[in-house]
Amino acid sequence: MTVVALDVGGTSMKGALIEPDGTVLRTEGRPTGREHGPDTVVAAILDFAAELAASEPGVAAAGIVVPGLVDEATGTAVNSSNIGWRDVPLRKLAAERLGLPVALGHDVRTGGLGEAIRGAGRSGGDFLFLPIGTGIAAAMVLGGTPYPGSSGWSGEIGHVVVRPGGEPCACGNRGCLETYASAASIARRAGGIPAEEVVRRAAEGDERCAEVWTLALDTLADALAAATLMLDPSRIVLGGGLAEAGDALLPPLAERLVPRLTFRSPPPLVPAELGPLAGMHGAAVLAQRLVP
Repeated sequence: MTVVALDVGGTSMKGALIEPDGTVLRTEGRPTGREHGPDTVVAAILDFAAELAASEPGVAAAGIVVPGLVDEATGTAVNSSNIGWRDVPLRKLAAERLGLPVALGHDVRTGGLGEAIRGAGRSGGDFLFLPIGTGIAAAMVLGGTPYPGSSGWSGEIGHVVVRPGGEPCACGNRGCLETYASAASIARRAGGIPAEEVVRRAAEGDERCAEVWTLALDTLADALAAATLMLDPSRIVLGGGLAEAGDALLPPLAERLVPRLTFRSPPPLVPAELGPLAGMHGAAVLAQRLVP
């Protein structure tokens, strides 16, 4: 049965109608309107989901994934600093608006689920999913299921301290991975040049961009080495916009992991296969699980 799949980010959201085999019937993007406050974002989500549901007969369920702290069991968007909401009963609101069963999930964990079912993790085994975008977070996928942690906070690898006493982070700590290796931080360090352009210029010999990119790779390697020693994943799946850097990211990052893992081999680093659609496909999987 066809389902609505919605992947909500801080400033924009992607929506689709998706079939059980993963076929995407329709997809489009919308702004969240977060500059007008969290109530506007909630209204935009509900309007978008309702429009998608009404565009195709026989829609059976909906899956919505959002950033921040999410309580999947109660269907509550607990907190998001990017959006500014707190304790929003989003699953209940969406179910009432759509008249359909609705699943609510965390954006990164659900992206990991999408990769586990339809992407780079479908061959099996436990893996770490790490999208690198405006921020950095991760999902540990165990037996095909993302692990949420005891309170929904698992995967906050972007706030692992990789440079003690380093730059201040928005979380209140100093020296977090996100302040050195996220796309937003890379652009900031390079004087406003987009991260993808920084990578290209670094490869062409631009010294400033090369310095920024080297620091990003070094801090990523520090964090991934720690994650590897703690979790022993079968592979690390790298997603987000920067994962499209290809040879500028994967080989040098793998090379840096070797000396940091002195007594064991590093896990394979592989690119995500679903790209920016991972969250939507994961949302579709959550929704389809609600259909008898």
